[in-house]
Amino acid sequence: MRILMISDVYFPRINGVSTSIQTFRQQLQQLNHEVLIVAPDYGQKSDESDIMRIPSRYLIVDPEDRMMKFREITRLIPVLEKYRFDIIHIHTPFIAHYAGLKIARALALPVIETYHTLFEEYLYHYIRFLPRRLLRFAARQFTKSQCNSVDAVVVPSRPMLDTLLDYGVEARTAIIPTGLQMEKFERGDGDAFRNQHKIPKERPTLVHVGRIAYEKNIDFLLHMLAQVKTTIPNVLMVIAGEGPALKHLQELAKKLSLQENILFVGYLSRDHELMDCYKAGNIFVFSSRTETQGLVLLEAMALGVPVVSTAIMGTKDILDSGKGALVAEDDLSDFSNKVIQLLQNPTLLKQLSEEARAYAQTWSAAALAEKMQNLYVDVLNQQTATFPEILPDTKQPD
Repeated sequence: MRILMISDVYFPRINGVSTSIQTFRQQLQQLNHEVLIVAPDYGQKSDESDIMRIPSRYLIVDPEDRMMKFREITRLIPVLEKYRFDIIHIHTPFIAHYAGLKIARALALPVIETYHTLFEEYLYHYIRFLPRRLLRFAARQFTKSQCNSVDAVVVPSRPMLDTLLDYGVEARTAIIPTGLQMEKFERGDGDAFRNQHKIPKERPTLVHVGRIAYEKNIDFLLHMLAQVKTTIPNVLMVIAGEGPALKHLQELAKKLSLQENILFVGYLSRDHELMDCYKAGNIFVFSSRTETQGLVLLEAMALGVPVVSTAIMGTKDILDSGKGALVAEDDLSDFSNKVIQLLQNPTLLKQLSEEARAYAQTWSAAALAEKMQNLYVDVLNQQTATFPEILPDTKQPD
């Protein structure tokens, strides 16, 4: 099968969408499918043979992102026609969505779209001059319109599916999370990371990995850290990632007198630096209210790092088993108490570490890529039955 994936974001832009696309591409290639990606040009040289980089513009609201030039994509239609694709898979709802539809119509191809992001809880962080209620309404309407314009919609979690159905989405749907390529999580040197950043081996350390954006609710984690500090004065939180909220968080850290208890390390290479960072933590902490899956939770677990997290939106599916994690309420006292409990209980920490490793094995990228392959086949066969809600079997490893 020949698959065209199109997205408004991809590496070197690091986020969950980029990771999901890369994971599915690699696994589908292992299933002998050909995958071509259309993505923005970030101005960096590369020798990518299976990626078409599109000239793009900076975005004022978020300089990390780029906006592809629509005409530059549609000019490629005669070139893309020669590839004889079987299906188009859109991954983002901006230029990629409309360009993907135009290509699909021009080449008479079926098209599916993965909805990775809950935009009604996202836009008001970046468009502050409009009322939040208006932005939520607009986000719901364009999401409904976009989803109903494709042949099938993929979502990474059951709560995200429920949200789309509540919007009035009538397109066929399937829940297919992003899986883990477990071979990438067989390494990770926490001691090396601690040595590099001069963190004593015995110092209790929390880790958070992800884009530093307002919708990630990292403010909550800083306030939580301030509470934990009153009981464990030498606690440290390492935050890996960059984004538009970085300066705000640095200022908040000063306001809460956390300069000696927090370490911002920026983006880290997924080849080894990020794995080392995860492993350096005694606990992985997470509190996003808008996550559609929460892949970083699984990544931490795969490396044997226990999790303390709220279970809101997509993280519910991951944390539902109760394995390898303590689920906290969306409440500072409850969250901080669970962190303190775990840091002060080595036996429980070890138990959750072992559970986390075993549980992460059930989220195999290979198995979930087969689910995606089956969805492609269903769309190509124009089956009229509603697609099943596809989730990994959490009882037995794949």
